[in-house]
Amino acid sequence: MNMSVITDTIAPHGGTLINRIVTEEQKAEFLAQADSLPKVQLDKRATSDLVMIAIGGFSPISGFMGEADYQGVVDDMRMADGTVWSVPVTLSVSEEVAAPLKEGSLIRLDNPEGKFIGVLELTEKYTYNKTHEAVNVYRTDEDKHPGVKVVYEQGAVNLAGPVWLLEREAHLLFPTYQIDPAASRAIFRDKGWRTVVGFQTRNPIHRAHEYIIKCALEIVDGLFLHPLVGATKSDDIPADVRMRCYEIMMENYFPQDRVILAINPSAMRYAGPREAIFHALIRKNYGCTHFIVGRDHAGVGDYYGTYDAQEIFSQFKPEELGITPLKFEHAFYCTRTEQMATAKTSPATKEERIHLSGTKVRAMLREGKTPPPQFSRPKVAEELAKAMSGQG
Repeated sequence: MNMSVITDTIAPHGGTLINRIVTEEQKAEFLAQADSLPKVQLDKRATSDLVMIAIGGFSPISGFMGEADYQGVVDDMRMADGTVWSVPVTLSVSEEVAAPLKEGSLIRLDNPEGKFIGVLELTEKYTYNKTHEAVNVYRTDEDKHPGVKVVYEQGAVNLAGPVWLLEREAHLLFPTYQIDPAASRAIFRDKGWRTVVGFQTRNPIHRAHEYIIKCALEIVDGLFLHPLVGATKSDDIPADVRMRCYEIMMENYFPQDRVILAINPSAMRYAGPREAIFHALIRKNYGCTHFIVGRDHAGVGDYYGTYDAQEIFSQFKPEELGITPLKFEHAFYCTRTEQMATAKTSPATKEERIHLSGTKVRAMLREGKTPPPQFSRPKVAEELAKAMSGQG
């Protein structure tokens, strides 16, 4: 598969955009073996990971990680060949499930609903140290951290090997926004965008987000607004509500010819600094040249320092990452200048700064309050309030 024609903005991580979606002939062969293959049922996160591998979102990864890559990523944020990668991508099963599976065989992968969606070419089975992974990747061994909780609850054995996705199905809720890496790269090329900034979010865009996005838009050709719609925490705003808010922002507050809205099908890890690197590399694969890293990127609770997710980028040479982080300070509404600002641009005292966060917005909505215009654009606030009151 020749991808060279659509790599105008930036090369994928590792140099080649992975494609692990089967041909019609391969699909027919796999389906013919459906009842004879040993079966592993994936959870939501593993299903998202399978899709992200198959569409090239996790390039250069072509399957679930073997032990050498896993250990390298957990210990040093590098795969066995030295390629930078910050979050392990593994398929964990119980010892009972793993025991009869033979290395060198094909494994049928079913989604949480029991549908046959993929195949694993099993090359390796290995056990791993969950606490070691938790402390290195998430910087804590506390199971109240949502990412650590997932690690502790998953199986004790990792299955490794290349994967195949049987079919790239349209997203049930957002089919028109399902723009995979090969397609996003083609769009950027067709628009003539040489520089594209990616923005990761799991929350509706509030005014602080809008401010840093527009600052970034001043220096690049286009914006790739790329909200995550894979598995998130139960108290995060539901994906369908968030998407309506992004649509409102697109229609009213952004230059439509300079913004592409697309969904990111991967699952949140809440791994803070390591996930900032992970999110940047994913956007590089989608064709972004720049990536916004704001306050406490991908953080949860008080596990990470305010700007740890920005500082981690300095651990790598720019050419190793191949995507430029745009680091923004915490934006606030300045009552003195009556506009959004940061400490770099505002003379405001502490009392003149109205700080915004997704957590504050969620708390206000739960209390039945509509976020003020300094927090959220009124049309967005109305949509959130309607949805959270059960009327949406």
